[in-house]
Amino acid sequence: MIYIKTREEIELMRESALMVSRTLGIIAKEIKPGVEPKHLDKIAEQYIRDNGGVPAFKGYRGFPATLCISINEAVVHGIPTNKPLKEGDIISVDCGVKKNGFYGDHAYSFGVGNIKPELQKLLDVTKESLYKGIEQAVSGNRIGDISFAIQQYAESHGYGVVRELVGHGLGKSLHEDPEVPNYGKRGDGPKLKDGMVLAIEPMINLGKKGIKQLEDGWTIITADGLPSAHFEHDIAIIDGKPEILSTYAYIEEALGIK
Repeated sequence: MIYIKTREEIELMRESALMVSRTLGIIAKEIKPGVEPKHLDKIAEQYIRDNGGVPAFKGYRGFPATLCISINEAVVHGIPTNKPLKEGDIISVDCGVKKNGFYGDHAYSFGVGNIKPELQKLLDVTKESLYKGIEQAVSGNRIGDISFAIQQYAESHGYGVVRELVGHGLGKSLHEDPEVPNYGKRGDGPKLKDGMVLAIEPMINLGKKGIKQLEDGWTIITADGLPSAHFEHDIAIIDGKPEILSTYAYIEEALGIK
Protein backbone atom coordinates (compact mmCIF):
# COMPACT_ATOMS: atom_id res chain seq x y z
CA MET A 1 0.00 0.00 0.00
CA ILE A 2 1.30 3.46 -0.93
CA TYR A 3 0.82 6.06 1.81
CA ILE A 4 0.18 9.62 0.65
CA LYS A 5 1.61 12.23 3.03
CA THR A 6 0.10 15.54 4.03
CA ARG A 7 2.12 18.74 3.76
CA GLU A 8 2.55 18.66 7.54
CA GLU A 9 3.91 15.12 7.43
CA ILE A 10 6.26 16.01 4.58
CA GLU A 11 7.69 18.86 6.68
CA LEU A 12 8.34 16.42 9.54
CA MET A 13 10.03 14.11 7.05
CA ARG A 14 12.15 16.99 5.84
CA GLU A 15 13.42 17.42 9.42
CA SER A 16 14.42 13.75 9.55
CA ALA A 17 16.05 13.91 6.12
CA LEU A 18 18.02 17.04 7.04
CA MET A 19 19.28 15.40 10.23
CA VAL A 20 20.72 12.66 8.01
CA SER A 21 22.19 15.37 5.76
CA ARG A 22 23.90 17.09 8.67
CA THR A 23 25.20 13.77 9.97
CA LEU A 24 26.74 12.96 6.59
CA GLY A 25 28.26 16.44 6.50
CA ILE A 26 30.00 15.78 9.82
CA ILE A 27 31.19 12.37 8.59
CA ALA A 28 32.52 13.95 5.36
CA LYS A 29 35.02 15.98 7.40
CA GLU A 30 36.38 12.81 9.02
CA ILE A 31 36.88 10.61 5.95
CA LYS A 32 40.62 10.34 5.27
CA PRO A 33 43.29 7.64 5.09
CA GLY A 34 43.88 5.91 8.43
CA VAL A 35 40.41 6.57 9.86
CA GLU A 36 38.52 3.52 11.12
CA PRO A 37 34.92 3.10 9.90
CA LYS A 38 33.84 2.29 13.47
CA HIS A 39 35.05 5.76 14.47
CA LEU A 40 32.78 7.31 11.84
CA ASP A 41 29.89 5.20 13.11
CA LYS A 42 30.41 6.34 16.69
CA ILE A 43 30.43 10.02 15.66
CA ALA A 44 27.22 9.59 13.67
CA GLU A 45 25.34 7.84 16.47
CA GLN A 46 26.40 10.45 19.02
CA TYR A 47 25.31 13.35 16.81
CA ILE A 48 21.93 11.80 15.99
CA ARG A 49 21.09 10.99 19.62
CA ASP A 50 22.34 14.35 20.88
CA ASN A 51 19.94 16.07 18.50
CA GLY A 52 16.78 14.17 19.36
CA GLY A 53 16.90 11.49 16.69
CA VAL A 54 17.20 7.72 16.75
CA PRO A 55 19.59 5.87 14.42
CA ALA A 56 17.21 4.10 12.05
CA PHE A 57 19.53 1.30 10.99
CA LYS A 58 20.88 0.23 14.39
CA GLY A 59 18.97 -2.89 15.40
CA TYR A 60 16.93 -2.91 12.18
CA ARG A 61 16.55 -6.61 11.43
CA GLY A 62 19.62 -7.06 13.63
CA PHE A 63 21.95 -4.62 11.87
CA PRO A 64 24.66 -3.71 14.43
CA ALA A 65 25.54 -0.12 13.49
CA THR A 66 24.26 3.41 12.83
CA LEU A 67 25.90 3.70 9.41
CA CYS A 68 26.18 1.32 6.50
CA ILE A 69 29.78 1.81 5.34
CA SER A 70 30.56 0.02 2.08
CA ILE A 71 34.12 0.18 0.76
CA ASN A 72 35.34 -0.38 -2.81
CA GLU A 73 33.63 -3.56 -4.13
CA ALA A 74 31.03 -3.40 -1.34
CA VAL A 75 27.79 -2.09 -2.85
CA VAL A 76 25.66 -1.49 0.25
CA HIS A 77 24.97 -2.70 3.81
CA GLY A 78 28.63 -2.82 4.85
CA ILE A 79 29.19 -3.17 8.60
CA PRO A 80 31.67 -0.63 10.03
CA THR A 81 34.95 -2.27 11.14
CA ASN A 82 38.24 -1.28 12.76
CA LYS A 83 40.13 -1.70 9.48
CA PRO A 84 41.51 1.76 8.56
CA LEU A 85 40.55 3.45 5.31
CA LYS A 86 43.31 3.58 2.70
CA GLU A 87 44.35 6.24 0.20
CA GLY A 88 42.47 5.60 -3.04
CA ASP A 89 39.50 3.76 -1.49
CA ILE A 90 35.95 4.76 -2.30
CA ILE A 91 33.44 4.55 0.53
CA SER A 92 29.65 4.68 0.40
CA VAL A 93 28.01 5.93 3.60
CA ASP A 94 24.28 5.30 4.08
CA CYS A 95 22.51 6.76 7.11
CA GLY A 96 18.96 6.69 8.46
CA VAL A 97 17.24 8.66 11.21
CA LYS A 98 13.86 8.45 12.90
CA LYS A 99 12.54 11.69 14.35
CA ASN A 100 8.99 12.83 15.12
CA GLY A 101 7.77 9.39 14.05
CA PHE A 102 9.14 9.67 10.50
CA TYR A 103 12.24 8.40 8.75
CA GLY A 104 14.99 10.05 6.72
CA ASP A 105 17.36 7.86 4.72
CA HIS A 106 20.06 8.87 2.30
CA ALA A 107 23.58 8.14 1.13
CA TYR A 108 26.73 9.54 -0.48
CA SER A 109 29.88 7.96 -1.89
CA PHE A 110 33.27 9.51 -1.12
CA GLY A 111 36.81 9.18 -2.35
CA VAL A 112 39.44 8.63 0.36
CA GLY A 113 42.34 10.95 -0.38
CA ASN A 114 43.29 10.91 -4.06
CA ILE A 115 41.41 8.33 -6.11
CA LYS A 116 41.90 7.07 -9.66
CA PRO A 117 40.14 9.06 -12.40
CA GLU A 118 38.06 5.99 -13.36
CA LEU A 119 36.71 5.85 -9.81
CA GLN A 120 35.95 9.57 -9.74
CA LYS A 121 34.01 9.13 -12.96
CA LEU A 122 32.01 6.26 -11.40
CA LEU A 123 31.10 8.51 -8.45
CA ASP A 124 30.19 11.41 -10.73
CA VAL A 125 28.02 9.33 -13.07
CA THR A 126 26.23 7.57 -10.21
CA LYS A 127 25.42 10.92 -8.59
CA GLU A 128 24.27 12.33 -11.94
CA SER A 129 22.07 9.28 -12.54
CA LEU A 130 20.31 10.00 -9.23
CA TYR A 131 19.34 13.46 -10.46
CA LYS A 132 18.26 12.05 -13.83
CA GLY A 133 15.86 9.80 -11.92
CA ILE A 134 14.62 12.61 -9.68
CA GLU A 135 13.76 14.71 -12.75
CA GLN A 136 11.21 12.06 -13.74
CA ALA A 137 9.44 12.05 -10.36
CA VAL A 138 6.52 14.22 -11.46
CA SER A 139 2.81 13.63 -11.03
CA GLY A 140 1.39 11.53 -13.83
CA ASN A 141 4.65 9.75 -14.58
CA ARG A 142 5.24 6.22 -13.34
CA ILE A 143 7.95 4.59 -11.25
CA GLY A 144 9.33 3.05 -14.45
CA ASP A 145 10.12 6.52 -15.79
CA ILE A 146 12.47 7.09 -12.84
CA SER A 147 13.97 3.62 -13.24
CA PHE A 148 14.50 3.98 -17.00
CA ALA A 149 16.24 7.36 -16.65
CA ILE A 150 18.73 6.01 -14.10
CA GLN A 151 19.43 2.84 -16.05
CA GLN A 152 19.86 4.56 -19.40
CA TYR A 153 22.28 7.13 -18.02
CA ALA A 154 24.43 4.65 -16.08
CA GLU A 155 24.54 2.06 -18.85
CA SER A 156 25.42 4.73 -21.44
CA HIS A 157 28.73 5.02 -19.57
CA GLY A 158 29.28 1.26 -19.62
CA TYR A 159 28.39 0.60 -15.98
CA GLY A 160 26.36 -2.22 -14.41
CA VAL A 161 23.07 -1.37 -12.69
CA VAL A 162 22.29 -3.52 -9.66
CA ARG A 163 18.94 -5.28 -10.01
CA GLU A 164 18.33 -6.99 -6.65
CA LEU A 165 18.43 -3.84 -4.50
CA VAL A 166 16.06 -0.93 -5.06
CA GLY A 167 14.85 2.40 -3.75
CA HIS A 168 11.59 2.63 -1.85
CA GLY A 169 8.82 4.63 -0.33
CA LEU A 170 9.55 6.30 3.00
CA GLY A 171 7.43 7.49 5.89
CA LYS A 172 6.52 6.09 9.29
CA SER A 173 8.31 2.93 8.15
CA LEU A 174 11.86 2.85 6.83
CA HIS A 175 10.78 0.88 3.78
CA GLU A 176 7.32 1.48 2.32
CA ASP A 177 5.70 0.84 -1.03
CA PRO A 178 6.41 1.45 -3.82
CA GLU A 179 9.73 -0.13 -4.70
CA VAL A 180 11.84 2.14 -6.93
CA PRO A 181 14.17 0.01 -9.10
CA ASN A 182 17.14 1.58 -10.84
CA TYR A 183 16.26 -0.22 -14.06
CA GLY A 184 13.01 -0.57 -15.96
CA LYS A 185 10.74 0.60 -18.75
CA ARG A 186 9.07 3.93 -19.27
CA GLY A 187 5.41 3.84 -18.33
CA ASP A 188 5.71 0.80 -16.04
CA GLY A 189 4.79 0.62 -12.38
CA PRO A 190 2.61 2.69 -10.04
CA LYS A 191 1.56 6.18 -11.10
CA LEU A 192 3.27 9.04 -9.25
CA LYS A 193 1.03 11.39 -7.27
CA ASP A 194 1.32 14.43 -5.03
CA GLY A 195 2.18 13.46 -1.47
CA MET A 196 4.33 10.46 -2.37
CA VAL A 197 7.73 10.37 -0.64
CA LEU A 198 10.46 8.25 -2.19
CA ALA A 199 14.04 7.30 -1.41
CA ILE A 200 15.69 7.11 -4.83
CA GLU A 201 19.08 5.38 -4.67
CA PRO A 202 21.13 4.27 -7.67
CA MET A 203 23.65 1.49 -6.91
CA ILE A 204 25.99 1.42 -9.87
CA ASN A 205 28.92 -0.95 -10.50
CA LEU A 206 32.11 -0.13 -12.38
CA GLY A 207 31.88 -3.60 -13.96
CA LYS A 208 28.93 -5.93 -14.40
CA LYS A 209 25.61 -5.77 -12.58
CA GLY A 210 25.99 -9.02 -10.59
CA ILE A 211 26.25 -9.02 -6.80
CA LYS A 212 26.63 -11.49 -3.93
CA GLN A 213 26.29 -11.40 -0.16
CA LEU A 214 29.11 -11.98 2.31
CA GLU A 215 28.88 -14.47 5.16
CA ASP A 216 28.18 -11.66 7.65
CA GLY A 217 24.62 -11.76 6.30
CA TRP A 218 24.65 -8.05 5.41
CA THR A 219 27.44 -6.83 3.16
CA ILE A 220 26.61 -6.92 -0.55
CA ILE A 221 29.61 -6.93 -2.91
CA THR A 222 30.03 -6.93 -6.67
CA ALA A 223 30.33 -10.44 -8.12
CA ASP A 224 33.34 -9.39 -10.24
CA GLY A 225 35.14 -7.63 -7.37
CA LEU A 226 35.13 -4.23 -9.09
CA PRO A 227 34.12 -1.06 -7.19
CA SER A 228 30.56 0.20 -6.78
CA ALA A 229 28.99 3.56 -5.88
CA HIS A 230 25.74 4.51 -4.14
CA PHE A 231 23.93 7.86 -3.88
CA GLU A 232 20.48 8.43 -2.36
CA HIS A 233 18.09 11.33 -1.80
CA ASP A 234 14.66 11.59 -0.18
CA ILE A 235 12.14 13.35 -2.41
CA ALA A 236 8.50 14.37 -2.07
CA ILE A 237 6.15 15.12 -4.93
CA ILE A 238 4.66 18.55 -4.22
CA ASP A 239 2.45 20.49 -6.65
CA GLY A 240 3.26 17.91 -9.28
CA LYS A 241 7.04 18.25 -9.04
CA PRO A 242 9.84 16.53 -7.12
CA GLU A 243 11.21 18.39 -4.12
CA ILE A 244 14.41 17.04 -2.55
CA LEU A 245 13.95 16.85 1.24
CA SER A 246 17.56 15.88 1.94
CA THR A 247 20.59 17.89 0.82
CA TYR A 248 24.23 17.34 -0.08
CA ALA A 249 25.07 20.95 0.86
CA TYR A 250 26.64 20.00 4.22
CA ILE A 251 28.79 17.35 2.53
CA GLU A 252 29.84 19.68 -0.27
CA GLU A 253 30.73 22.39 2.21
CA ALA A 254 32.86 19.93 4.19
CA LEU A 255 34.60 18.74 1.02
CA GLY A 256 35.07 22.23 -0.42
CA ILE A 257 32.90 21.46 -3.45
CA LYS A 258 31.32 24.55 -5.04
